[in-house]
Amino acid sequence: MAVALSVEHLAYRYPGVEEKPDVVVFEDLNLTVEEGSFVAVLGGNGCGKSTLAKHFNSILLPSGGKVYVCGLDTADEEKLISIRRRVGMVFQNPDNQIVANVVEEDVAFGPENLGVASPMIRKRVDEALQQVGMFEYRKHAPHLLSGGQKQRVAIAGVIAMEPKCIILDEPTAMLDPRGRQEVMETVLRLNKEKGITVVLITHHMDEAAQAQRVIVLHKGKVTADGTPAEVFSQVEKLHEIGLAAPETVELCWELNKQGFDLPLGQLTPEQCAKTIFESL
Repeated sequence: MAVALSVEHLAYRYPGVEEKPDVVVFEDLNLTVEEGSFVAVLGGNGCGKSTLAKHFNSILLPSGGKVYVCGLDTADEEKLISIRRRVGMVFQNPDNQIVANVVEEDVAFGPENLGVASPMIRKRVDEALQQVGMFEYRKHAPHLLSGGQKQRVAIAGVIAMEPKCIILDEPTAMLDPRGRQEVMETVLRLNKEKGITVVLITHHMDEAAQAQRVIVLHKGKVTADGTPAEVFSQVEKLHEIGLAAPETVELCWELNKQGFDLPLGQLTPEQCAKTIFESL
């Protein structure tokens, strides 16, 4: 399978402030993301999750090493527009991404900046809003929408630019459970039906469990990488770096400490309940 994103020996440091030393985030980070995959990135505060996300769209450039998007070097200024056509970013707060007073105008903003012709913009906006289930709100004012609806509009704005990859940096952090569910359903559908490569940075383990692959960062390094079942079954390792597994895995792990012998790869409540029932 083709590689969508490639990180090779990435080094990055934030400049120190007021004679303080630089803050080193990465010294030698290596990873790849395959085209069409859905990858979740986890880690504690300060591990480099958001810094990595910003490298995928040339918002930040490496201090050392290379980052490639569909084979394009993110440090090549001549490739900047091409890179940003291929990678769309969705951030935590949807209010910071919405720039227009009408939903459809906001979704049109990105394609307009890319120089897309007006008839094609109309088509892209309508299709993007349909894909995120917000077409009926196209004439609404964004500030009247719920948090989940606003985030879906933000995602539609990215989709309208027709990227090959979408990077979501904790997009549900400010949402209630219903809004989180709306956003996750949208992201999963885009990945499965449209084949868009998704990198989801999150601190919600139940969201990461829905990905095909989970990468755990700790102190600027990859400390775990595999399927959700493979990563979350490493409960002790996750605890050591200040993370928890999904509640279902934690429950099985605690029961095992009481004498049970339950597999730790049961991620959904249904799987967990069935496993416990069958063990009784």
